[in-house]
Amino acid sequence: MDKQNERNTGLYNKSFEHDNCGIGAIVNIKGIKTHKTVENALSIVENLEHRAGKDAEGKTGDGVGILLQISHKFFEKAAKNLGINIGKEREYGVGMFFFSQDEFKRKQAMKMFEIIAQKEGLEFLGWRKVPTRPEVLGKKALDVMPGIYQCFVKKPEDCEEGLPFDRKLYILRKVFEQSNEDTYVVSLSSRTIVYKGMFLVGQLRTFFEDLNSPDYESAIALVHSRFSTNTNPSWRRAHPNRFIVHNGEINTIKGNADKMLAREENMESKYFKGVMHKVIPVVNTEGSDSAMLDNTLEFLVMSGMDLPLAVMITIPEPWTHNKLISREKKDFYQYYATMMEPWDGPASILFSDGDIMGAVLDRNGLRPSRYYITKDGELILSSEVGVLDIDPANIEIKERLHPGKMLLVDTVAGRVIDDEELKEKYACREPYGEWLDNNLIELRDLKIPNKKVIEYEKTERARLQKSFGYTYEDFHSIILTMAKNGGEPIAAMGVDTPLAPISKQNPSLFEYFKQLFAQV
Repeated sequence: MDKQNERNTGLYNKSFEHDNCGIGAIVNIKGIKTHKTVENALSIVENLEHRAGKDAEGKTGDGVGILLQISHKFFEKAAKNLGINIGKEREYGVGMFFFSQDEFKRKQAMKMFEIIAQKEGLEFLGWRKVPTRPEVLGKKALDVMPGIYQCFVKKPEDCEEGLPFDRKLYILRKVFEQSNEDTYVVSLSSRTIVYKGMFLVGQLRTFFEDLNSPDYESAIALVHSRFSTNTNPSWRRAHPNRFIVHNGEINTIKGNADKMLAREENMESKYFKGVMHKVIPVVNTEGSDSAMLDNTLEFLVMSGMDLPLAVMITIPEPWTHNKLISREKKDFYQYYATMMEPWDGPASILFSDGDIMGAVLDRNGLRPSRYYITKDGELILSSEVGVLDIDPANIEIKERLHPGKMLLVDTVAGRVIDDEELKEKYACREPYGEWLDNNLIELRDLKIPNKKVIEYEKTERARLQKSFGYTYEDFHSIILTMAKNGGEPIAAMGVDTPLAPISKQNPSLFEYFKQLFAQV
């Protein structure tokens, strides 16, 4: 048998071995930082090559990246070589920047960032040019390669480490973004950092020299190989984002983003009292669907919400007609449904703030994710099995994420928390049922005015229907179904009728409104 037939057996053809984005994570459950975690994460993404898009030349990828904990061991030495004293672990923030290729614009942006940091009450410590190897890149990636730099920002003495400090860095970044359009801030945090770009899967390791240093140690690593669907590849659109990696599409993205923008007028948070204007707009609508979800999660976390809770309310499990979930969980979901609509679509999402790593799967389970927990205390999760060679004798648990379910690893507590425990914890935290009983108003409970409904003769009704753009099909297939059964009509998604603005008829007002969603 020749090699070609060996590869293509039966209906299988190797040329079809491409799929949607690949995601992966490896976490030391006890929070022990090692370089092995970084090495294994890079191996995972390299084994997800079939899930990564590339150009016709085969030398430029759609995007590959890794999210890691900030390695104090590594950055202490790197900063010391530059004459910068960064202090102890988590007493500083590290920013990763994609600057303009133009030297004047880059220096201008750098100076602007330093000035804004000072105005926000933060001490700027210095810049570091990230050691890279551009020669490994394809021409398309090289032509648009940004200037890649890191910065160090000192934590104020009167500020707690962790989230309170990251909140100050968040405000700093948002103010800078509003003042400079030529720079993309990949990450700016005291807990996590992102390395990414327009790479083939193997180029992430070879391009960034930091990732090969034995001193770079982390207990958490999230990786992503991008297969562009809704937006064109670019350096900034590669994943990870600042909190998540995402495999799938947010089909409702236009409505989600618009509703977040509409809420800004009424947004309040005790953490942003007097400075809310600095952090809005919350969502950057020029980003991909994943980036916009990441913007929203980041804002919710910075406003005081736990990251797992923020993920639960943006990507809820199917709860409305689910008779198997507890009353507390149903009340919890109903309460938050009054404030946040689901970010819906086929999606598997991994998220991390540097202390926890979690994963959630869409309600239909359309982007499967599988994971192993090993006897030596590691959790390995990816789009599929086989991404890392593991001794079968070392595997303690072999499982998969179930539709609408969540998994969490808390490296501070050193344990894995399953979906049931996690959601019951949040569902029982507040008396959501009591709040709903006292405050929720249902339309069916509103008093109907004691007035006779207007009725029309058949001829007059037909004249009005025609005047307001109703067709026989609207009446027979849509309105009649709703009026008789109180249900929504079912129809095919394909529509070949003219759009309302260019129709020669007089369509009803409702025809001008369409739900925009991503479709692959």
